[in-house]
Amino acid sequence: MFLGLGAVAGVLAGLLGIGGGLVLVAALAWLLPLMGVPQEAAMHAALASSLASIVLTAAASARAHHRRGSVLWPTVAWMVPGLLLGGWLGSGLAVRIDDGVLRWIVAGYCLLAAAQMAFGRRRPQRPDGTPPPRGLGMSVAGTGIGALSAVVGIGGGSMTVPLLVALGTAPVRAVGTSSACGVAIGFASAAGYALHAPPGALPAHAVGYVYLPAAIGVAAASVLAAPYGTRLAHYLSGETLRRVFAGFMVLVGISLLLGG
Repeated sequence: MFLGLGAVAGVLAGLLGIGGGLVLVAALAWLLPLMGVPQEAAMHAALASSLASIVLTAAASARAHHRRGSVLWPTVAWMVPGLLLGGWLGSGLAVRIDDGVLRWIVAGYCLLAAAQMAFGRRRPQRPDGTPPPRGLGMSVAGTGIGALSAVVGIGGGSMTVPLLVALGTAPVRAVGTSSACGVAIGFASAAGYALHAPPGALPAHAVGYVYLPAAIGVAAASVLAAPYGTRLAHYLSGETLRRVFAGFMVLVGISLLLGG
């Protein structure tokens, strides 16, 4: 099951730049109690395990996008310090939030992000050769993106992609850049969930709230699947990517609400 989830997450990482985190959180929140994880810790474990797997998933996606020249590395460099700080602080906050409340936060976030991506105003696409977004403002934005990503268990793509598109970046380059940013978010957030968790939070095979069989199984398959999503992203139009992105988040948000 975890390998199957990893394959789906990998394709979504390459296609949408989200590391598959949203679908992973919804699926793991349902699966982990079947594996012996206490129901009251299931959402925290789903978030933590999703973020841990995203480190490798996002890295594989970013590598594939880099080969096609669609990662804006100057933008990544400005955002990473904020992403690391925000991921650590956000995970520290999340472990103090009730499991049921976390479920509603994640579901609500999915629906809001979908609405923004589908109906939000966007600036004209930047022409080739235009300097990529950079500066202190990107670092500040990275802190907020990292913190919220840690709370909802994602690689930040559903915020990074709309932000970069709003700044005039081509959707496929926004996806590639988001994938690279997801590595920093996943690393800092997973470390926070592992170290901020109370002792004995989960049964065996866990480090803090990170359930290792889920994190490792998902990551192993997602690394192999991510390049296929990247290829698909380069064949789809920017408007099609926006619609797929928005529709996907609506479905995940509804599934979380129904599952709660």
